[in-house]
Amino acid sequence: MVQYQWSPNYQQQPQYAFPPQQHQQQQQNVPPQVTIPSGRPPAGSFREESYIENILRLNRGKVGTFHFSFENAMEAGTNVKAVTGMVEAAGRDHVILSEQSTGKRFLFPMIYFDYAEFNEELNYFPQRP
Repeated sequence: MVQYQWSPNYQQQPQYAFPPQQHQQQQQNVPPQVTIPSGRPPAGSFREESYIENILRLNRGKVGTFHFSFENAMEAGTNVKAVTGMVEAAGRDHVILSEQSTGKRFLFPMIYFDYAEFNEELNYFPQRP
């Protein structure tokens, strides 16, 4: 097991479980390389991100019925909610829906999302064979 402890003014060498003379050439005080994400994938690479929030974002403006269920309810039988409306926005942990019949907007945490029904074809990521 390798143990590390970081301090801004001190860099501790790793503690190896095998004799250090085998690896003396590799032990140098070189800072580790850090890759800072730029927010976009490298040129020429495509990685499908088929998470629910991304699929909902691809289908903004489409009308569907969105089903949610909640662990705790204030009154018996009120732990489920179905909203018929359209996706206005979706994030990693939430979705904003606008109800079709009333114009009311809802912000739901995704942990309560069960499933959605649509009466039209959905946009999805390109599929590779």
